[in-house]
Formats: sequence, structure tokens, C-alpha cells
Amino acid sequence: MKTPVYRALGLLSVALGVVGAVLPLLPTTPFLLLAAYFFARSHPEWEARLLAHPTAGPAIRAWRDHRAIPKVAKYAASGMLAISAVSGWFGLPEPWRWLPGAVGAGVLAWMWTRPSV
Repeated sequence: MKTPVYRALGLLSVALGVVGAVLPLLPTTPFLLLAAYFFARSHPEWEARLLAHPTAGPAIRAWRDHRAIPKVAKYAASGMLAISAVSGWFGLPEPWRWLPGAVGAGVLAWMWTRPSV
């Protein structure tokens, strides 16, 4: 029973990761990490394909092996979070304009405390 559910969740995670590659507010890597987790339990061949992917594979392996985030990903995420915070500040009404910056600050604080590769 678990295998079909894990496989479906893996496919959903890959789909969300692909959408996240296009949309600026939706992250890609966390969904691909989830997909690798689900595929490891349901379809090892698909997990191997994710790990062998030239772009996503190194980040997934770095997280699995060292709980590390590539430095280039940290810089890219920091820039995107800054853009989101500024856009939220100017585009949202008063009580909500603080939310993107506050969430971004929390994410940045967590992310920059992780080791880099």
C-alpha cells in the first residue's frame, strides 16, 4: 500500500519542483528533496535518475550526505527572498506587507546556519 502512495507523492513533488523552477515564490530544491525521499522508498530507478541529474543531483546529494546547501544556492535564494520582501512591501496592504520580509528573514537565518559545499 505504501509504494503507490510514495510514488504518487514523489511525482507530485517533482511536478511542484518543476513549477517552482518557473515561479519565483515556489522553491524547487525542497520539493526535489522530497521526491528523492519518496522515490527511495518506492522506485529506486527514479531516485537514481534524480541523483544523476546534472543540476538537481549535486544539491540533493549534498543535503543527504552532509546536510549542506551549496553556496551558490544560498546566494540565489537570498536574492530571490530579497526581491519577494521588497515586492511584498510595495505590493501588499499595511498589515500584510511585513509578512514576506519576516518569513524571508526566518528562512535566511535558518539557511545560512547550514554548512556550505
